[in-house]
Amino acid sequence: MANEILILGAGPAGMACAMELTNAGKKSIIIEKEGRVGGLASTLTFNSKGHEFRTDIGPHRFFSKNPYLYQFIENLIKENWIEVPRQTRQFIDGKFYDYPIKPLQAFRNIGLKKSLLIMQSYLESLLAYRILGRKIESFEDYILANFGRKLGEFNMLNYTEKIWGTSCKNLHPDWAKQRIKGLNLINAITNALKKNKSSSPKTLVDSFYYPQYGTGLIYETIAEKIKQKKSKIINNSFPEKIYHSKGKITKVKIKNGKKTTNYSPKWLVSTIPLTEFMNLMSPSPPIEVMSAVKKLKWRSQTYLFITLDKKSITKDNWIYFPNKDIPFGRIAEMKNFSKDMSPKDKTSLFVEFFVTEGDKVWNMSKEELFELAMPYFEKLGFFKRNEVMDYFLIKKKNVYPVYDKDYKENLNIIQKYLDGFKNLQYIGRPGRFRYNNQDHSLEMGILAAKGINNEKKYNMDEVGNEEEYFEKGDINNGNNKTGN
Repeated sequence: MANEILILGAGPAGMACAMELTNAGKKSIIIEKEGRVGGLASTLTFNSKGHEFRTDIGPHRFFSKNPYLYQFIENLIKENWIEVPRQTRQFIDGKFYDYPIKPLQAFRNIGLKKSLLIMQSYLESLLAYRILGRKIESFEDYILANFGRKLGEFNMLNYTEKIWGTSCKNLHPDWAKQRIKGLNLINAITNALKKNKSSSPKTLVDSFYYPQYGTGLIYETIAEKIKQKKSKIINNSFPEKIYHSKGKITKVKIKNGKKTTNYSPKWLVSTIPLTEFMNLMSPSPPIEVMSAVKKLKWRSQTYLFITLDKKSITKDNWIYFPNKDIPFGRIAEMKNFSKDMSPKDKTSLFVEFFVTEGDKVWNMSKEELFELAMPYFEKLGFFKRNEVMDYFLIKKKNVYPVYDKDYKENLNIIQKYLDGFKNLQYIGRPGRFRYNNQDHSLEMGILAAKGINNEKKYNMDEVGNEEEYFEKGDINNGNNKTGN
């Protein structure tokens, strides 16, 4: 099939691209390995003892600064775009801490002695990094320079090492710029004390917007709309080989069951993992490029979804667990995002484990993973075993691109090579080997479609690249939720 716009992957980036192309009167074909759309932002439905429960794959919320993006979503799901009160906490050393920080609560929990040590540590780091000029060469350096060692070790360094399974000394400072850029101890305290939070980082806002039936509703709606305009989504299919010649993608071989189809796309949009894409190319890229590909690493995730014969666990949307002695990193009670995610008199818990594919936790059965986690939930008083209705195991590969110290150099080599292909757009978190959130992937998809419509390429690395705290975004810039 010739002259098609072919999109690999039906996650946020791929689906946003397809929707924008449809709005411009263009058809596309989406290839998706799963039986559903949405990728890491899909919503799963489980039947538990005759009751229907829904869950996202981890907590998702919107905090974009882009008014167009809010309008894009509201145009899709209209009244099913609801405002949700936000409550987030961290559980550290046996105590809960509200997030954003409440200084008096934090002071009571930490105590005077430790609080003074935190401030002393911060002042020592200011001297070392800001005055004496010690270089910031790792994520650990960045945290020490902006928060001091005592506070860094309290929740940031240990949680980060839990995510990546490696020392923060081995991680590139870009990870800090991506997640906490512009934030340090002093302005964190200042923002916490402000009565008017309008100029504070918008991670501090008290509410956010969310699709009523789970974030997957966005992509399920896009699927319906683009199919009405004769675009196609081919589920349970994947690329076997990607052929190229003279700076163009010439053919893509797609496997769907026993059937193989060759496409000769006018444009190819890839959202599949960058390393996977490179390994499918024929002829194979130069040795130095493939050497760089082999050096890129990923972290994966294993999840437990627990259904409960209980009305509520907490009022939190999600809770973080930085301490390494607790095996999971984050939990989300989906009913606190939308009441329609669980039956009226029941609730559920989504539990995230950070793993490397093939390691001990990755290989655990659902029973083993449940037994690993359950003692902590009982100790916290969240629920008892007799309240558990059922539990389900979910696994996802290549969830987090690892920002090790050499990742940027290797990624630059790969991007320089791929940017030479005139009809290729590679976008999204896996597609660009770039940690970003759902809203940035949506923006990349919109920008890729704009590039196709205008027969040009735009700089995807500019999306979400503001030099400010990562979650800064105005959800109510004016009198309505679209920001218009």
